[in-house]
Amino acid sequence: MKATSPAVSAIPTANGAPGISWVPIAAFCFLWSSAFAAAKIAVRDCPPLTLLTIRFLIAGALMLGIAAAGRQGKWPSGRDLASLILLGVLNNALYLGLSWTGMTTVSSAFTAVLISTNPLLIGVLAGPVLGDRLSWRKLAGLCLGLAGVALVLRSRLSGMQEDIHGTLLVTGGLVALVAGTLLYKLLKPTAGLWASTGIQSLAGAVALLPFALMSESLGDARLTASLAWSMAYMIVAVSMGGYYLWFMILGRASATSASALHFLMPPLGLLFGWLVLREPVSWLDLLGIVPIAFGIWLTTRKAV
Repeated sequence: MKATSPAVSAIPTANGAPGISWVPIAAFCFLWSSAFAAAKIAVRDCPPLTLLTIRFLIAGALMLGIAAAGRQGKWPSGRDLASLILLGVLNNALYLGLSWTGMTTVSSAFTAVLISTNPLLIGVLAGPVLGDRLSWRKLAGLCLGLAGVALVLRSRLSGMQEDIHGTLLVTGGLVALVAGTLLYKLLKPTAGLWASTGIQSLAGAVALLPFALMSESLGDARLTASLAWSMAYMIVAVSMGGYYLWFMILGRASATSASALHFLMPPLGLLFGWLVLREPVSWLDLLGIVPIAFGIWLTTRKAV
């Protein structure tokens, strides 16, 4: 998607030219951050790994059906197919499987802060791995974003004694997300977005299936209306819409600039928690959006 004017350009493309408007960026942030509230509703009635496996399986099948029906882009084969399977294991199975499992013994706030360090890690690693230069401006922006996340979640972090096993699981999910982001830029799959996102989703489902069967029971799932609605939302809006937009943005912007958007997820997640689950949010929580917004602006603005 090409920007029609400087006014709608938000993130420069990887080569520095303006190229991504606020529309897909805003849609991605909305969809991605809403996933937490939907997941919190769904896991009340279905074990997490079973939930993720079913979600990825249905979403993957639907996306491949769209790709086949629309004949959009080339279908992957050989190296591209192997790359997408690896990326699916990292971006879907390991990232969400480990972080969701870890969140059963550590707080969601701690999980959010830990996962939100991924833009900082990507900014540091993008230089040696991808050849992207991390300027002082970008580093300052990343640090500001992380400070804003900590401010948003300060009351939920104070005095917490987090479980070490859960912390290690969430850290594993963080490593998988960072690796998946960097490898996507490094491997540069050439297949159409619907096909590539669908294959990644199916790969995540296949990787999670044996662990779901070993550690969970399908009999623990309860077929409720809330489970059906939240599952449908996560399949269509998050797995299909959110992941499609994420890989589109990641394909056109630098890894550091694209990943900086993840700083918005904790405050937006709190907003959805307030709207959907009636979870309390204070004005100090909202104050953290200021350094986050400024940090993203520093990280993504075109150098002059």
